[in-house]
Amino acid sequence: MALRQVYDPEISVNVYDLGLIYELKVDENHHVKIQMTLTAPNCPMADYVVQQVKEAVDDVPGVVSSEIELVWEPAWDKSRMSEEALVELGLDE
Repeated sequence: MALRQVYDPEISVNVYDLGLIYELKVDENHHVKIQMTLTAPNCPMADYVVQQVKEAVDDVPGVVSSEIELVWEPAWDKSRMSEEALVELGLDE
C-alpha cells in the first residue's frame, strides 16, 4: 500500500500504521479523496507530510487525481495506531 511508504519524519512510523488516515475514498473515475490528520495540530512538518501522501497516492497506477484534506476532528490518539506501530514504538503494553 502506497500510504505505508510515507513516514512521519518525527516518529519514523508510516502514516497509515500511525492511524493518521481517517478516510480514503476512490470514485468510479479513479479520483481519490483522503481525510487525514497529524499527531499534533502544530506539527512543523504538516505541509511536507501532506505533500508526501499526495505524491504517494498520485503515483499509484490508475489514480487520476487525489485530494488530501487535513482534519483535526476527531483528535488523533494512540488508540488509532496499528499493533505493529505500537510494538515498534514500545507502546504495546
